[in-house]
Amino acid sequence: MSLIVHKYGGTSMGSTDRIKNVAKRVAKWSRAGYQMVVVPSAMSGETNRLLGLAKELAPTSANLAYQRELDMLASTGEQASSALLAIALQAEGVESVSYAGWQLPIRTNSAFTKARIESIEDQRVMADLAKGKVVIITGFQGVDEHSNITTLGRGGSDTSAVAIAAALKASECLIYTDVDGVYTTDPRVVPEAKRLLTISFEEMLEMASMGSKVLQIRSVEFAGKYKVPLRVLSSFTPWDIDLKEEASSGTLISFEEDEKMEQAIVSGIAFNRDEAKISVIGVPDKPGIAYQILGAVAQANIEVDMIIQNLSKDGKTDFSFTVHRNDHAKTLDLLKNQVVPELGAAEVVGDTKICKVSIVGIGMRSHVGVASKMFKTLSEEGINIQMISTSEIKTSVVIDEKYMELAVRALHKTFDLDQDKA
Repeated sequence: MSLIVHKYGGTSMGSTDRIKNVAKRVAKWSRAGYQMVVVPSAMSGETNRLLGLAKELAPTSANLAYQRELDMLASTGEQASSALLAIALQAEGVESVSYAGWQLPIRTNSAFTKARIESIEDQRVMADLAKGKVVIITGFQGVDEHSNITTLGRGGSDTSAVAIAAALKASECLIYTDVDGVYTTDPRVVPEAKRLLTISFEEMLEMASMGSKVLQIRSVEFAGKYKVPLRVLSSFTPWDIDLKEEASSGTLISFEEDEKMEQAIVSGIAFNRDEAKISVIGVPDKPGIAYQILGAVAQANIEVDMIIQNLSKDGKTDFSFTVHRNDHAKTLDLLKNQVVPELGAAEVVGDTKICKVSIVGIGMRSHVGVASKMFKTLSEEGINIQMISTSEIKTSVVIDEKYMELAVRALHKTFDLDQDKA
């Protein structure tokens, strides 16, 4: 009897009618003989509503002093949706039980609002599965060594589901979303975008890190590390769709690079509007400068993405990097008040009107001139490149935000992603 993990996003759990449909779908899999573990997100909009209440009480609720209580608050959204799904399943005649992350427990570190999973205990889950019950586990949350409830950050339910699948040695983890798979790019930007039947973990990891919103990056990291078969599919297909058809639908994130996948030089175009650029101007060009700047940023639990250091002139250089737009003000304050005075830099400036556009494909390993083709396309569209970052299977650029959709459409066409694959 195979053990399967289903994960349902907030839109899929967005109303009692949708929760009933999820329950019918899960019941179908359970009655077909599968051991079922389900990881639901909070109902659509619920986490924002809860955090909005906190902001009404304390406008500076993002302050570190409130982080523990924000996790206590935000975690209740998943607890409510998990209990509601258990009730809906029981109404369908399927035995089920829901657990909060702390009840298993799912152990995390103590980085409130951005916690990382350290271990998952499976005894209670396996005992319930052996009794034929469907087990529902809250996504997005866990508990630290001091018994504090923690949350994993936005999109953390994906990470929870994959980590649980790894801990339970599940046969597959199915991520149900409001889209029917992974596309060559966002169809809302490029209507000609095509759904990918398969994509490698490496490509999916790059797509997620470069801005694709289908899967949270940490969930892909977990899946690749622990070899968890992963499939992205739609929760809006009829719940009574043939199970074999459903089990092979969507996009499979695979372990191997097969021949068909190698034919695609570029598999997709990812983009991210949520970036901001920070530039430290007139930095003394000497050893240790990068550490002094980025070390302080890392200690503040701020993630840095792209980095560039300009050529030295008269013993001075400019140092630029990107962070999530939500961390822009915090990073500027940190640098202005702490780092810049110590370094003797001229000034620090920020820009929130940028975006990142990336081409991704394992075929880039064996083809030359892919990056130059990208740069030529952007040049022909009159788009200036501010920063460049590359890896074996991706090239990313930072450009002015107002040119994002134009860049994505042009690159999608340049690399023939609008063409049906043979």
